Amino acid sequence: MLTGIILAGGDHQRMGGENRALLPIGGELLVHRQIHEMGKICDEIIIVTDEPRPFLRVIDPSVRIITDFYSGKGPLGGMHAGLSLMVNDTAWVAACDMPFLSSGAAEVMQRFMDDFGFDAVVPRIGGRLEMLHALYGKKTADSIRLLLNTGDHRLDQLLHFLRWADMDNDQFAAHGIDGSFVTTIKTRDDYEKLLTANRAAK
Repeated sequence: MLTGIILAGGDHQRMGGENRALLPIGGELLVHRQIHEMGKICDEIIIVTDEPRPFLRVIDPSVRIITDFYSGKGPLGGMHAGLSLMVNDTAWVAACDMPFLSSGAAEVMQRFMDDFGFDAVVPRIGGRLEMLHALYGKKTADSIRLLLNTGDHRLDQLLHFLRWADMDNDQFAAHGIDGSFVTTIKTRDDYEKLLTANRAAK
């Protein structure tokens, strides 16, 4: 089985300080959508956040809520904490601002990862690597620690420490999966557009 890790840290300045994980979408919080989707294939789910209190009020106790070991290091700090404390050997890591997580995409990546023994499998959608809807082995925590100890906390630099592979649009499309699963909500405008699209779809 997989562990699902939701990275819910950051200052959320582009959302006026509002935590994107706690935005309501279609009658539920974004983080609840993510937990539901991860729960289809994950037997453990972890939220990594520097502000646990808002989550304690709305998240089921079966979901673990933890904080960074390395604070102020962006996504790498959250990934390190989640990977270090998870019980499984492989994690599906996702950013908290992704409303359309795909368990189907994660399953395809897991099979690819298991078949070839990679440390990580990362989607490449529209030519862009999406490291925050990707799979990582538990030992990636050691690589993150080494990288952080160099003083570098750029996410893309982690790949230099891993044996990894990417999967592109065509590979996902062969399984009936389109690339919308990497859609993110970065700004208030993004959020309003998503709400408008949801209303139009009803």
